Amino acid sequence: MAKKINKWIQKVGMKKGALSKQLGIPEKEDIPMTLLNTIVAATPGDTIKNPTKTGKPKYKVTRLMERRSILARNFKNISKRNKK
Repeated sequence: MAKKINKWIQKVGMKKGALSKQLGIPEKEDIPMTLLNTIVAATPGDTIKNPTKTGKPKYKVTRLMERRSILARNFKNISKRNKK
């Protein structure tokens, strides 16, 4: 009997490439972890300086951007665990 795979990510209704578009980074490039951590550490409404050279030099952090960054950071950690 085949094992059923739970595809919860497809049911969430995420928009593919939305964070990349919001940050001004092409979808083909990875979003740096330092940028994700900086966005998550800031409070919504703050303007942060980009610690990396990819994307725009400054960002105004919104709640949506923060939530997308947290999700992207979690997905990166999941993929790192699966490679080990």
